[in-house]
Amino acid sequence: MKIKAWLLIMFFIVMVLPIAGAYSLYVWINAYYQDKNVAEFFDKWTELNQVKDVVDNPVLYRKNANFEEVEDLTNEQLAITLYTKSGYVLYSSNPLLTGYVGKERMLKGLYDLQQSYNAFTYKEPVYQKGDLLGIYEIQLIRTDWVKGVEKRSWLVMTSTILLFLIIYLTVILLLHRKLNRPLRELMQQMRNFAKGQHGKSTLSVRKDEIGALAQTFEAMQDEIEQTRASLKVEQQQKEMMIASISHDLKTPLTAIQAYAESLQNKGLSEQQQVEYQQVIVTKADRMKHMLEDLLMFTLLQSTDYELELIAVDGEEFFDMALSDYEPLCVEEGFTLEVFCAVDGLYAVHPKQLQRVIDNLLSNAWRYGEKGTTIGLAAVNAGNNPQWGFDFLKSALTEQEGMYIIVQNVGLGIPQQDIAKLFEPMYQADRARSKAGERGTGLGLNITKQIIEKHGGTVELLSRESVGTAVICWLPPYKGVNT
Repeated sequence: MKIKAWLLIMFFIVMVLPIAGAYSLYVWINAYYQDKNVAEFFDKWTELNQVKDVVDNPVLYRKNANFEEVEDLTNEQLAITLYTKSGYVLYSSNPLLTGYVGKERMLKGLYDLQQSYNAFTYKEPVYQKGDLLGIYEIQLIRTDWVKGVEKRSWLVMTSTILLFLIIYLTVILLLHRKLNRPLRELMQQMRNFAKGQHGKSTLSVRKDEIGALAQTFEAMQDEIEQTRASLKVEQQQKEMMIASISHDLKTPLTAIQAYAESLQNKGLSEQQQVEYQQVIVTKADRMKHMLEDLLMFTLLQSTDYELELIAVDGEEFFDMALSDYEPLCVEEGFTLEVFCAVDGLYAVHPKQLQRVIDNLLSNAWRYGEKGTTIGLAAVNAGNNPQWGFDFLKSALTEQEGMYIIVQNVGLGIPQQDIAKLFEPMYQADRARSKAGERGTGLGLNITKQIIEKHGGTVELLSRESVGTAVICWLPPYKGVNT
């Protein structure tokens, strides 16, 4: 049950139970009083008739009358007062009642057995031969009644207090069970998590707001743990990357220093000097490329970095983007086949997308087999270049949009290494170049991050002893620049 509904029910019970309890006590006591009244009325009336036989004697209302018989009747529960017709008190068992009383008071309530809280009162005139002699007043004290009322009043008070205590303690117990204890357990779980202790709680099985809160907290714990693990992996990757790049930078830097020192030797021939200078330029260019990769990787890791995409015509942009690579491929010892068949608009960052193509071709040069053909294509979904590997066809029809394809012939990559190639610094041993050189290990990761910031995906397909192809998919332009 939801806590809100439970609290409303508890509030209703707390409001209704005391009223119901008080009403029940009232009905019980009232019924008792009604029954007691009837029985007491008849008892008092019988007792009254016995007294009337004595006080109805006309002799008692004469001067110097003897009241011994009347006095014998009086006691703590019976009071008798005799009046003359003028209102003078002839006799009263109450010593404080003497002298004259008002006729109005004396004559009020004749022949009526009047009931008050503590007594029954009866008045009746006494006649002799039609003449009024006086009036007698009989009071029957309700001692048992008063004691019973007091006793039951205490009983009502005690019962009311007990009822409120029972309701209060029950509500406290239920609140403790429903709210306090689960909240303390949840708070303890939070403190344990703050201390690094990650544990599950039984609160998540509850079907109320606390259960939902516990589930949310556990989900938050899992998310924080995943974030911690991710940050730990990233930190390890950064440390490994710094160590690896520092080592990789040291090699060309050492070569540059050695060749620069050799150039200071005047014994070198002119041809040797040209060769040494070329080596220095090549090594410096490689260092520059490594530092650019490191800078771009760091920039892409930032959550604040977003690419400003612009809408371009697919045919015009990709035709330009794929051009001018053939001379570079020839220099690297490859033949290049280019195929461009793109139409429609696409949102791209021209500079970064050009970097993607550069990275992919650089990998193809480094890991492809010299003297073979490298394929470079930009096509719409469903188009397959004639030179494309047969395992490319299914990948080019998965989603509407366009595909950038770079393939090279070579040893291929084992399936267990393909997913890892997109991790920073990872390089499969069999993917190394023939010259033994290796890159920063960031190229594919940078490519993946740039394509994903375009809203696309990257997939690497390879077959051993055949070759490798990298396919980048970009979605069509939807009319909103990012």
